Amino acid sequence: MTAAFTVSRATRASRIGGAVAAVLVLWLSTFPWWADPGWMREFEEMSCYLIFALMWNLLAGYGGMVSIGQQAFVGLGGYALLVLGNHLHVNPFLAVPLAMVATLALAVPVSFIAFRLQGGYFAIGTWVIAEVFRISIANISTVGGGSGTSLTALRGISRSTREAATFWLCLAGATAAVAAVYGFLRSREGLALLALRDSETAAESQGVDVTRTKRAVYLIAAAGAGLAGALYFLGNLRISPDAAFTVNWSAFAIFIVVVGGVGTLEGTLVGVALFYLLNKLFSDYGTWYLVGLGLLAVVVTLKFPAGLWGFVSRRFDLHFFPVHRRLIPPERDRACAT
Repeated sequence: MTAAFTVSRATRASRIGGAVAAVLVLWLSTFPWWADPGWMREFEEMSCYLIFALMWNLLAGYGGMVSIGQQAFVGLGGYALLVLGNHLHVNPFLAVPLAMVATLALAVPVSFIAFRLQGGYFAIGTWVIAEVFRISIANISTVGGGSGTSLTALRGISRSTREAATFWLCLAGATAAVAAVYGFLRSREGLALLALRDSETAAESQGVDVTRTKRAVYLIAAAGAGLAGALYFLGNLRISPDAAFTVNWSAFAIFIVVVGGVGTLEGTLVGVALFYLLNKLFSDYGTWYLVGLGLLAVVVTLKFPAGLWGFVSRRFDLHFFPVHRRLIPPERDRACAT
């Protein structure tokens, strides 16, 4: 009687990476007790970009739905936080998850409009939707109009408490976003998403509800973008339509994902780290900095079509977030799986 093959979804790299990630999160959680506030603010900003880029990658990299208007939900999340905190007098830290839920609720009717479009029309249509939200909110005086307003709900909260709570919320949000996206991709729904990205017709022939799956991913990405917006403007203390709905959110997310590696979680992390370093070193150069980012993205795309992590992953068969199943022969030691 021959032994059966075993199915493995983990790799040696993923086990080691999981342990390192847990230690890293625990170490980061101590920042409010000893780190410089400037470091904490930089981490909070990069956490928001990480969350947004993860959601854009889920939508476009894994789902094949390229959007250049996801900043609509960043703005909605930020303004939901403002309304909950300033006008409804909800604790601003509690208002963060509520703002995410509010963004998700607003994304439902928007999805019915967006999914009437396909391909390039979908990409342009999402940008138009974001502009409609920006112009509409700029004309509402109760939320500051075009000039924006401050988050006055934080008055009365000491600076140390505010900085610590904001940092921990950003850390928790980034960790939860990575875990949620990874868990989704390993689920049956994630498998369906990968199938429809490759061929909607083939996926539908195998029983995948294409419309339902695409809308679910769109709503998840919208909720994540809303969370990023709420966290970003909680730390920024001020919000305006131009800052909340700027297309730079999508531009930076595209840079992060394309340079790091489209369709990989590791690529998004690598892209965020590279974006942070470039932002730290060259952001003072203004528009030339943005031109440099664009040129770098072009060079990486030409030299490494799968992104930096895609190149490393294929060359060394390295996977910290494996989503595929692997058959392990009975004579092969499981510990050798990589």
